[in-house]
Amino acid sequence: MLRLMPVGDSMTIGSAGEHTWRYRLWRHLCATYGGPFTFVGPRETLHDKAADAPTSYAYAAPDFPRAHLAGWGEGWGHMAPVIGETVREHRADVLLVSLGLIDLGFYTNAEQTAANVRAFVTSARNGNPRIRMAVLPVIPNIRAESDPPFGAQVTLFNELLAKTLADLDEPRSPLLLASPPATYDIHTDTYDGTHPNESGEHRIAEAFAGAMHQAWGWGGEYGG
Repeated sequence: MLRLMPVGDSMTIGSAGEHTWRYRLWRHLCATYGGPFTFVGPRETLHDKAADAPTSYAYAAPDFPRAHLAGWGEGWGHMAPVIGETVREHRADVLLVSLGLIDLGFYTNAEQTAANVRAFVTSARNGNPRIRMAVLPVIPNIRAESDPPFGAQVTLFNELLAKTLADLDEPRSPLLLASPPATYDIHTDTYDGTHPNESGEHRIAEAFAGAMHQAWGWGGEYGG
């Protein structure tokens, strides 16, 4: 069985009442992937905004494998120290990673964040030397649009991310840079300029689905 672990920040954990892109990708793979698969990870909840804590199970459609490693306000720096043991414990084959915006916004600059990407990859491979990773670049949000220095950091990090993954890529543990959603519009695909609404969830799921299909032959073209 193929064991995929979604790893991310607030855009991946989602909040109470949402489907999440994880659900959208699961539905797509159910329709197109020709073998058994599941999502794995140590967490299952959504973020409850009222409680400001990851305590909600109120998925819009709860009947899917909800396991993940994602957290509101968490970034590469938070995940790098724990990813190795998490991969080992949950026997992950593939990491689907969407991280970086929160790092650049609050914790580290582009170069420091890229260094944490390296630490993350090393740690994940300690957990499984054959781990595969599909990594989504940072999708610029409303702050990147209104704050040019922050936008420049996002652009620089995405360049460093591509170089880092290319440098660390190896045949037994491929690192795949997913293409950012081509038609993603923060004004129509988010509810607040950052977090995906239903159309945004589909676009993020499509980015991961397209990357895995094109690079590894898994699944098919995303149909929503």
